[in-house]
Amino acid sequence: MISRLEEIKLLAQCMAADNREAYSRLVVAYADLLRGFLLNLTGGDSMLADDLAQETFIKAWQGIRSFKGMAGFKTWLFRIAINEYLSHRRRPASYTASLDDVRGDAMLADSSPHDDSDARHDARIALDSLPPAERTIAVLFYLEDLPIKKICQLTEMPEGTVKSHLSRARNHMAQFLKQDRYEL
Repeated sequence: MISRLEEIKLLAQCMAADNREAYSRLVVAYADLLRGFLLNLTGGDSMLADDLAQETFIKAWQGIRSFKGMAGFKTWLFRIAINEYLSHRRRPASYTASLDDVRGDAMLADSSPHDDSDARHDARIALDSLPPAERTIAVLFYLEDLPIKKICQLTEMPEGTVKSHLSRARNHMAQFLKQDRYEL
């Protein structure tokens, strides 16, 4: 991780001189955080998370001059990632069907009894069952451990809406996990 001062310096170099080396350092500094966030949003689909991360970094580079610095670079980057994820979810089913098939195979290949506990697997499936807005809020709150105020900044939603999505996500996940196949 880089310091806030180093981040500001790198951003200034990117904006003033299209310094790709400075941007590369920002990518390296935030790649793992962004990829982890996207892995949680995509239900563990590493290929989709990688694709979305790549698109996020490309869009961030293309729009680097529009970064106002009102929030941190990470917040701005995560906002772009959320938009990329939601855009992916809005694509026609015929376009995403093959990606969903690959994602299912990737989840099976990625999970093993040694890597993932049953509870983690169940939570991943429950998260995957949520509508996109609820999943985004749940991932930000529970997995990224962000406070409600920060989630409001990232999603550009009012606090009441965020709390409502979080409550619905909690209820949906509880109902999903109570289904017969998940009862002991």
